[in-house]
Amino acid sequence: MRLALVDAGGANIGSVRYALGRLGVEATLTSDAGEIRDAERVILPGVSTAATVMRRLRELDLVETLRALRQPLLGVCVGMQLLFEHSEEDDTPCLGILPGRVGRLQPAPGIRIPHMGWNQLQVQGDDPLLAGFGSGEYAYFVHGYAAPTTPDCIASTRHGVDFAAVVRRGNVMGAQFHPERSAAAGARLLRNFLSMESA
Repeated sequence: MRLALVDAGGANIGSVRYALGRLGVEATLTSDAGEIRDAERVILPGVSTAATVMRRLRELDLVETLRALRQPLLGVCVGMQLLFEHSEEDDTPCLGILPGRVGRLQPAPGIRIPHMGWNQLQVQGDDPLLAGFGSGEYAYFVHGYAAPTTPDCIASTRHGVDFAAVVRRGNVMGAQFHPERSAAAGARLLRNFLSMESA
């Protein structure tokens, strides 16, 4: 399988590659538009700010490449947030592949921001990306901003408010949690992404 891992400067790229390697898949780390277009699967990781990653994508002239992809695309953490239209983080216009705006999580009594650690997924419906998942399964999160629970949300999580933990619209998918740090649940999500047919 030709799997492109977009080199958008995220700090989790190495751990994502390692997680994929444990599944027997060697990902090509690339910022080349042609390699990304030719891949069978594309993953957009990100542990940074929305503005920083979008700036890098613009500098690499990859924004339109990502918007035009027809093969399965998975955004991870900030990579998922960038799939939406806009992020409150530094007032950043994003890729706009999915409708909606990413907002800042608000602190409250007993609610610390950033949201960091294990939390439960609430599965919203039957989807091949979440095959084998049940509500209440735990995944590992690190983030201070989150996407809303739009109709594209297929699993949510609650941290003060409900937010989208996993989204999908056709071949465009995203996980707010870190699959590479989420043990068996993370490996299952990556395996499902790698094995699913194009919509």
